[in-house]
Amino acid sequence: MSLPPPPLKYLAGYPAALQAQARTLLAQGRLGPMLAAKYPEPHAVRNDGQLYDYVQALKDRHMRKAVPLGKVLYDGKLQVMKHALGTHTSVSRVHGGRLKASREIRIASVFRDTPAAFLRMIVVHELAHLREPEHDKAFYQLCTHIEPDYHQLELDLRLYLTARDAGEAIA
Repeated sequence: MSLPPPPLKYLAGYPAALQAQARTLLAQGRLGPMLAAKYPEPHAVRNDGQLYDYVQALKDRHMRKAVPLGKVLYDGKLQVMKHALGTHTSVSRVHGGRLKASREIRIASVFRDTPAAFLRMIVVHELAHLREPEHDKAFYQLCTHIEPDYHQLELDLRLYLTARDAGEAIA
């Protein structure tokens, strides 16, 4: 009797047929090359300053009325393994006699080396949290308003992370 294959942690919520297809592509060594062919364009957002400008430009284009951003940076401490690809926080500080709130977005360092579409997807995800805190219908509607291919990009990013964890070359 053979044991069932180990779960694909990034694809756990997807249908079994899709997971089986991903396993087949992984076993054949084709998942990474397929994604590299589909997303050949790298991005030039290499440091925190460029990331701030990139996020701010998207925010200005699609969410002008959202709260201002205080800080945006790549974070090497975010663990993809714990499903934290990015975070959004509101930091409150006492400044004089007033309470000042600052919004921060942190993007996992792994996104420095992903295709441009995946960086955009995770930034859209974190920006949407400025307006919609929960992963509900309104949240995903906002994501697809900003990035119409959001759901496909999220799936492909999960496939990318699966291939990366399996040691497949994705370049």
